[in-house]
Amino acid sequence: MYWTLELASHLEDAPWPATKDELIDYAIRSGAPVEVIENLQALEDDGEPYETIEEVWPDYPTKDDFLFNEDEY
Repeated sequence: MYWTLELASHLEDAPWPATKDELIDYAIRSGAPVEVIENLQALEDDGEPYETIEEVWPDYPTKDDFLFNEDEY
């Protein structure tokens, strides 16, 4: 399983929180690449919903990861 920003971007608008099956269904309905669906199928399923994309891909960058000062604009 591997994630890239491009692949993860297909889940940004997913209905969080969501279970593994709900995420797979969303990915299929939204036309996400097959790699996204394969990655979701490889996730562990303990029955608990995933609250955010960071729980699916812990390295997903957040606003804090970018050196951008919003106050300047």
